[in-house]
Amino acid sequence: MRTWQVERRQRTRHLIELGGLVAKAGIVDLTNDDRAAIYGALLWIAGKLQSHEGEHARDLWTAKGRQAFDAEWREEQMGPRS
Repeated sequence: MRTWQVERRQRTRHLIELGGLVAKAGIVDLTNDDRAAIYGALLWIAGKLQSHEGEHARDLWTAKGRQAFDAEWREEQMGPRS
């Protein structure tokens, strides 16, 4: 496989994973799949990250995301409940 094909597949996988996070967070359902609302929210996030509060916001969001990933991992480890 050519280098450009490998890079394209890696980029495609990366974009699919990012889209999965948007869905996993419930954003698609909460916005009724309104692409303009989702894009607007992402632009708001980007603006926040570029502001003087950017580092603080990133730290808060990272902590919240890690907590959610950890909670999900713990649920998966416990297996199905009866």
